[in-house]
Order: sequence, then C-alpha cells, then structure tokens
Amino acid sequence: MEWLLILLVNFVVGACIGICGIAGFVLPMFYISLGMSTVESLALSFSAFILSGVIGSAEYWKSRNLDLKFGTRLGIGSLVGALAGVRLNLILPEESVKLLLYAVVLLSGISILMRRDRESGNGFRIQEHGVLTLIFGGITGAVCSASGAGGPVLVMPLLVTLGIPVRMAVGIALYDSIFIGVPSAAGYFSQCVSQALLVTLLLSLAAHGAGVFLGSKIAVYINQTFLKRAVAIGSIVLACFKLVTM
Repeated sequence: MEWLLILLVNFVVGACIGICGIAGFVLPMFYISLGMSTVESLALSFSAFILSGVIGSAEYWKSRNLDLKFGTRLGIGSLVGALAGVRLNLILPEESVKLLLYAVVLLSGISILMRRDRESGNGFRIQEHGVLTLIFGGITGAVCSASGAGGPVLVMPLLVTLGIPVRMAVGIALYDSIFIGVPSAAGYFSQCVSQALLVTLLLSLAAHGAGVFLGSKIAVYINQTFLKRAVAIGSIVLACFKLVTM
C-alpha cells in the first residue's frame, strides 16, 4: 500500500509541476508523514526536483518561455546557496528544519494565493542586474535547499514580482530547480544512502517523471489560475495543520 501511495503522490505532484511549476514542496512533507527522517525525505524530494527541472524546463524552452542566459546566471547563485543550505540543514535540530519547511510552505501558499497573474510592465526587471541576480539566486537557493521547497513555488512568484512574465518565470524557476537540486540531493544522500532508499528512489522518479511529462503536455488545456489557487489553499491548510500538531 505504501509503494502505491508513493507512486501516486509522485505522479500527481509531477503533473502539477509540469502544468504550472508548483507543488513540489508537498513531497518532503509526504515522505515525513510516512515516518522517514528529514534527511531521507529531502534526498528523495530533491532527486525528483532535478528530474522535473530537466523535463519541465526543456518543454518551456521549446515554447520559447525560458531565458537560458538569465536562468543560468540565477542558477549559479542558487548552486552556491544550495550548498550552504544543505550544511545549514545538517547542523540544525530536525524539529527546527521541519518548522522551517512548514513555514516556507505556508508563506509560499499565501504568496501564490495573493499574486495576480499579470505580465510585467515597464518597471524593475531583475534580468538587467547581474550581481543582484546572483544574490537573489543565492538566498532563494539556500532557503529552498534547507527547507525542502523545490524552487519554483518560492522562486516563481518572486520572479514575477521582479519583472519576469508569468510563463517565463515558470520556465526559469524549473530550470533553476536543477541547480538547487543537484547539490541538495547529493548532500542529503551522502547522509542516508541505503539499499531500501535506492529502490524507493527509482520507483518515485519513474512516477514523477511520467507525471511531469504528462503535465507539460496538457498544460495548455488546464486553467492555471484555478490550479494555482487550489494548490495554494491546500498548502496553506496542510502547513497550518502541521504547525499546530508539531
């Protein structure tokens, strides 16, 4: 029954990521609810985020909704930040890490719920500021790596606020999640590698990849505003429940 649940959740989360770039933060919370340690949960989750980042960003690049130059510059900052985030996670008490994770999920859900889907205007555009892009990537990479928030759920709404069009922000955030995911997965797996976990990894990646691929193909047929609001409300409710019952 547990294997079936792992396959189902990874497929559904992958589909949501493929459609609108969000929902990855559900994975570490799901694994923790199964009784896994925080390190094991984050190792499995960030491995999935690497795969969804590769598949999702490739699809957005094909539709010309990915700025590779800006995304790579952002990713370099995120890579450095993610390395720091892993070290921060490993020295903090497990309860503190869980608190950080649930708080990030709650704030991200509120941010998505309150954000209006609109194209950027003639105001501030972060892609015109190289140093600021690296700093932004470093900070968000550290927060995502330490808390288990895959990247898009935090990075995407912030990019829109900083002048990136919505669909471009989704593509960049998915691409950025690769830079966050590689050092994060490597760091967490170095603390918890076991044969049983590797079996779980293979099954979860197969289901997650299938979900992302399907989601990216049907994205044009889905009302993204409705889906984002549903995920945002669900994340707020779930995070509040976890915070209250800790």
